[in-house]
Amino acid sequence: MTSSLVATPALAQRLRGVASSPVRDLLALLDRPEVVSFAGGLPAPELFDLEGIRAAFAAVLSTPAGRRHLQYAPTEGNRDLRTQVARRMTGRGLPTGPDDLLVTTGSQQALTLLATALLDPGAVVAVEDPTYLAALQCFQLAGARVVPVRSDDDGIDPDALADVLARERPTLLYLVPTFANPTGRTLPLERRAAVAELAARHGTWVVEDDPYGELRYRGAHVPALAAQPGAEDRVVHLGSFSKVAAPGLRLGWLRAPAELLRALTVAKQAADLHTSTIDQAAAAHHLATVDLDAHVRRLCAAYAERRDAMVAALPTALPAGSTWSDPDGGMFVWARLPGAVDTADLLRTALGHDVAFVPGAPFFAGTPDRATLRLSFTTNSPARVTEGMARLGRALRT
Repeated sequence: MTSSLVATPALAQRLRGVASSPVRDLLALLDRPEVVSFAGGLPAPELFDLEGIRAAFAAVLSTPAGRRHLQYAPTEGNRDLRTQVARRMTGRGLPTGPDDLLVTTGSQQALTLLATALLDPGAVVAVEDPTYLAALQCFQLAGARVVPVRSDDDGIDPDALADVLARERPTLLYLVPTFANPTGRTLPLERRAAVAELAARHGTWVVEDDPYGELRYRGAHVPALAAQPGAEDRVVHLGSFSKVAAPGLRLGWLRAPAELLRALTVAKQAADLHTSTIDQAAAAHHLATVDLDAHVRRLCAAYAERRDAMVAALPTALPAGSTWSDPDGGMFVWARLPGAVDTADLLRTALGHDVAFVPGAPFFAGTPDRATLRLSFTTNSPARVTEGMARLGRALRT
């Protein structure tokens, strides 16, 4: 007989201080169709290439090799898929071969593998402030000490970074330099060169997280941070199919120097053996048989209209004295309200008006600016964006 006085076993210490993501919590609102949600950074499901992806799965299961696509597979990933990804990356100005890549279960797993391979408890990680919330969770779970680096409208400040690198000696610098989450900012080319030079001088690993880079609606392409001189043995580049194909596939990849790539492969073997064989095979077939560039152009055209609708509505939706970003691509607008307000409190009022956003505070590694909020424009049509912003304006006026 079990005594009711027996204590429940404690959770691991590493989970202490790792908060639940408000973004994931707000996704439950998707079950309430009356809510216009600007919370999740979600691609628009009506723009998924459902027929093409369905055909790809049917094709790879209909060949004599169909059963092999249901079998265990190499940890490094499907060779055809890595070849296709390497070709796209090379075409975008980052010379890459299939042996430079490791396929991951979404780019979030790439962050976990890097934390496993590079971060001992107490290691220092430098991040632009604010930054991607799930990256902060990952580094906190690894027991790292996360140090914020000042940023401005052009992204991370190289002078502030130089100071942090000299003072804190971080093992790793994490950046989303193109259409950043949550701010939508893009790091200019001259700053990318400065970051690469600083990292090489201080012997610091740099993680360039690039899930949004192909979603450009305005302006010229900026070469990857990993393509900068001196970045060859220092920068790990992360990519994903989530924003240009479908997030439900959970397919990402990382590009890393050979020695680190071997360590990351061992870490992945210990984590999950390999990413889904059938999903990789279908993605490889899809890339080989469809015009993904044309699909991305359709996404960009649709998302640009949604961004324009949001930006046009901001002056009347937000109170006088507010500021906001006007991103050239990606999924997010970052706004700041005037005065000493806490957008977490305002969210409750907004939900009463059937509109949702993400309060900005959880994106900060340093002292949070509680007057900030993140708005995602990609999930809703232009008309629904306009309606949602009108609701937000009414909520804020109350």
